[in-house]
Amino acid sequence: MYSLILTLHHYVAFIALILLAWATLNGILGSNSEKVFEDKHRKINSFALIATHTMLLLGLILLVVSPVAQHAFSDMGAAMKNAEARKAVVEHPFTNIIAVVLATIGNAKSKKALGNGRKFKVSFIFYGLALLLILSRLPFEKLFSF
Repeated sequence: MYSLILTLHHYVAFIALILLAWATLNGILGSNSEKVFEDKHRKINSFALIATHTMLLLGLILLVVSPVAQHAFSDMGAAMKNAEARKAVVEHPFTNIIAVVLATIGNAKSKKALGNGRKFKVSFIFYGLALLLILSRLPFEKLFSF
């Protein structure tokens, strides 16, 4: 079960990163032009939001079933002194939780914003911040190990 969830988390993370990048780029291009915020733009944001929430859910399940997390939680003092364990059980999850919260806020604010340019700008800011946060704590050493 652990390996299946880890594999799903790995591939959903790729999808989430692509969709967050797409939503961010869409926001940049839309805020610098006279484009109308259409249903297709809202769907891009929604799909990015769904992917990030799915990634977060799988990651939280991993925190419960992962042998690395179980070992770290048994002695948090030692885990905090170990950079790899600290990144796996503290920095990576909490940074990604913040990123998902930002994506959620961005999705809600872009729906409520008045004016097309404002909707695109809100999407760019919040989805861009979420993307940067996720990239900042991505375990690059494990990225292509599957």
